[in-house]
Amino acid sequence: MLKQDVRDQLTAIVGEENLLDSQQDLIAYSYDSTPDFQELPDAVIKPRHTEDVSAIMKVLNEEKLPLVPRGNATNLCAGTTPLEGGVVMIFNHMNKLLEIDEENLTATVQPGLITQDLITEVETRGLFYAPDPSSMKISTIGGNINEGSGGLRGLKYGVTRDYVMGLEFVMPNGDIVRTGGKLAKDVAGYDLTRLMIGSEGTLGVLTEATMKLIPKPETKKTMLALYHNLESAGDTVSTIIANKIIPATLEFLDQPTIRVVEDFAQIGLPTDVGAILLIEQDGPPEVVDRDMVKMKEICEQTGAMSADIAATPEEGAALTAARRSALSALARMKPTTILEDATVPRSKVAEMVRAIEEIAEKNNVEICTFGHAGDGNLHPTCMTDARDREEMKRVEQAFEDIFAKAIELGGTITGEHGVGAMKSPYLSWKVGDTGVNVMREIKKAFDPNNIMNPGKMFAKDEKFRVVVEK
Repeated sequence: MLKQDVRDQLTAIVGEENLLDSQQDLIAYSYDSTPDFQELPDAVIKPRHTEDVSAIMKVLNEEKLPLVPRGNATNLCAGTTPLEGGVVMIFNHMNKLLEIDEENLTATVQPGLITQDLITEVETRGLFYAPDPSSMKISTIGGNINEGSGGLRGLKYGVTRDYVMGLEFVMPNGDIVRTGGKLAKDVAGYDLTRLMIGSEGTLGVLTEATMKLIPKPETKKTMLALYHNLESAGDTVSTIIANKIIPATLEFLDQPTIRVVEDFAQIGLPTDVGAILLIEQDGPPEVVDRDMVKMKEICEQTGAMSADIAATPEEGAALTAARRSALSALARMKPTTILEDATVPRSKVAEMVRAIEEIAEKNNVEICTFGHAGDGNLHPTCMTDARDREEMKRVEQAFEDIFAKAIELGGTITGEHGVGAMKSPYLSWKVGDTGVNVMREIKKAFDPNNIMNPGKMFAKDEKFRVVVEK
């Protein structure tokens, strides 16, 4: 609970109605979408504009109280759980699309804007915001930036970081910083914009963003390819790219995931195949038609049982919707669903999925795998029950083995979900002790009192760190 004088200072900034500290409010903001991480904050605060954020930060920094910036808490790395108490900051009032600049192809937004709302609005003007995390109907742009979100269209169009042109953020001491802008070129000093992307609220509070837009693709087609085994699907992925075709999406579902998704979506997916690739291409009609014909040939040449192009846009949209429903479908199976995102070079996708199957069997846990095969970003998903502590230990060991295998194959511990608290013990596996130390020094320079989302990114107790043999 906040000290009374601190509470008085904060309510003077935002008003009594924008400081929440009832027990039910604290419980509601004590967790995010990551299972098994929860802690009560001392309060929840709703700023109305950047100046509010600045004033709030000055109070919290003086009192050395933690601050956890939070979007809609769809993240899967425990990135917005208030593990050390303090104040959770939410952006219900800062959720506006401030400007669409059609001359410079930018959108200026506040952090609380829902991703799908931005996508929908710009498309009415013939423009396109490409990043499309599966949570886009509820996730916020600020959350996407803080976590470095990806999405199904990442292979062709890039991810959130590729669309952030400028930022406004508030430092822990209350200073307001503006970076970048509506410029195609800008190399004035260190790239603070990129530094903030994926920083998970550990450096400052995002209050405004300038996002890049592109012309909306003219048309789109979708294809479903079925395979007896993972290896053939992996060969298709590599061969498509080697033929210099970059699909809009190139998605993968393994056999256990197919069964669960079909049971959920009921769209007629065959449940007896070894793997499925969902392939989309967009752009000018003649390019889409040419690429789809060529990719269908490649699928068949690399061992696909069948490769069928959706007859209508509606049929294609249903297939894509089914893929986006994978997590929701899996979440119905058991009380707890843990979804991760180990990433490997695309040529290693089949080997990584086989390894995940072996790891699941070794640890006696159930893991389904789906993901973005085109960029090697896989989502091994474990259905379990957090109340079974013995099983949870086996789940943790399985994911530790998966992270180690991903790095062995030249990959990483996270492609789009972030580090947060869940993966902080493994950060040094990817970047090394020296890399972690550099990041710690950057954190210290921005936030000497360590009030910004403490307990995230960096492991608190290094003695539990396991060394991966390279």
